[in-house]
Amino acid sequence: MRTSGILMPVSSLPSPYGIGSLGAEAYRFVDFLAAAGQRYWQILPIGPTGYGDSPYQSFSAFAANPYFIDLDALEQRGLLTHDEIARFDFGPEAPEGIDYGALFRTRFAVLELAVRRFDAGEDAFRDFCAANAFWLDDYALFMALKAENGMRAFSLWPKDVRARRPAALAAARARLAGQVRFWQVVQYLFYEQWAALKAYANAKGVEFIGDIPIYVSPDSSDLWADPSLFQVDADGALTEVAGCPPDAFAADGQLWGNPLYNWDVHLKTGCAWWIRRLRHASAVYDVVRIDHFRGFESYYAIPARDKTAVNGVWRKGPGTAFIDVIRRKLPDVRIIAEDLGYLTDDVKALLRASGFPGMKVLQFAFDSREESDYLPHNYTQNSVVYTGTHDNTTTADWELSAPAGDVAFARRYLDVDGGADFTRRFIRAALASVSVTAVIPMPDWLGLGAEARINTPSTLGGNWLWRMDPAALTDALAADILALTKLYGRC
Repeated sequence: MRTSGILMPVSSLPSPYGIGSLGAEAYRFVDFLAAAGQRYWQILPIGPTGYGDSPYQSFSAFAANPYFIDLDALEQRGLLTHDEIARFDFGPEAPEGIDYGALFRTRFAVLELAVRRFDAGEDAFRDFCAANAFWLDDYALFMALKAENGMRAFSLWPKDVRARRPAALAAARARLAGQVRFWQVVQYLFYEQWAALKAYANAKGVEFIGDIPIYVSPDSSDLWADPSLFQVDADGALTEVAGCPPDAFAADGQLWGNPLYNWDVHLKTGCAWWIRRLRHASAVYDVVRIDHFRGFESYYAIPARDKTAVNGVWRKGPGTAFIDVIRRKLPDVRIIAEDLGYLTDDVKALLRASGFPGMKVLQFAFDSREESDYLPHNYTQNSVVYTGTHDNTTTADWELSAPAGDVAFARRYLDVDGGADFTRRFIRAALASVSVTAVIPMPDWLGLGAEARINTPSTLGGNWLWRMDPAALTDALAADILALTKLYGRC
């Protein structure tokens, strides 16, 4: 069945509290998607934002972002008062962006007020803690220890807790019991609200496509809790880190700095950590998009002390052995493989063997120098097409900023004359393609320019800031999207 959806980060929703949340505007967006005939709402990772405010550098592969908790719902539940919420300055309202510094200073303070009134004896809370103990216990203690250590990276903590010596951990759990409980309750409140939103969306025929980064952060509870799963030395220090090799766009490559997996250990344990991660993700979302899928075939390894990615080397990943475990143990999980970037024949073969749909991005199609797999006439049905992703600029800005030859090629290919709407032709080409699913970023449906770009890879600062104008969701826009969706047989 041909389907379509809209890419819209939770953070980009309007709200009066500095960042998008799981509140009224999230439900309003679900209603908009249903009215527009869309099957999917694709979001970015919902984990706590870490270095550079990026959801791809999270303190946990399992935890959710406390900033997304709806404060109005906490007020309705009796955990906060209107006056308490009003005391805090969470930063600008949409569409004026996001002040992550203001959120860090205020959001946890208001959540502490709510947690004080929360009844930790609730059966639902105890059940949540028991069901999620495999990650929640370590995460809550990790965050409590981070707070105790001035939020410094765990590599800078005292050695006894950094190395997880049993006596030190037992003492920390006793000493920081209140803070540990705070982080447990915060996660419960998020997932309680998320479950309600997801049930509402699913009842409306809308499903979530969630995004999980392939790698964890170097400052994460995952690395701290079990360093044996990663490439570390005898002292727990990273030996090599993740990134991308130099190319035409980045002369020094991309140095991501994420820990690389010790795949021998993962495979010996039946990929138990990955099974837990994907099982958790498939319960949170309806479809899971795995970022940087090519890293399962081979990955770029950079010496941990290097300042650029120039000296990295390619190493073989787990390949089909990993895919076979996933297919056997999680036969019902629905996965989209982010297969963008440098793809070898071996990567393409792994994608075919997995059966997962890969991605096609129209903004990558119009290289005037050579034929591209991203041109719509080269698509296969088992794929998901995008005009652009969160790492691309908007299509309106691409028309202005891409190489002139590429834009001219796109105009010829899409038959765009001087008076035609360039972005709309991109959208129509995606919807008309044979790809089983088409996902259009919300800024493209709104015809926005560079101001609505979500992220620029390999840059620090100025990212993850775009927020939608509250007046943007109109009945006319929903009707227009529905008409195009029906025209191309996607609803």
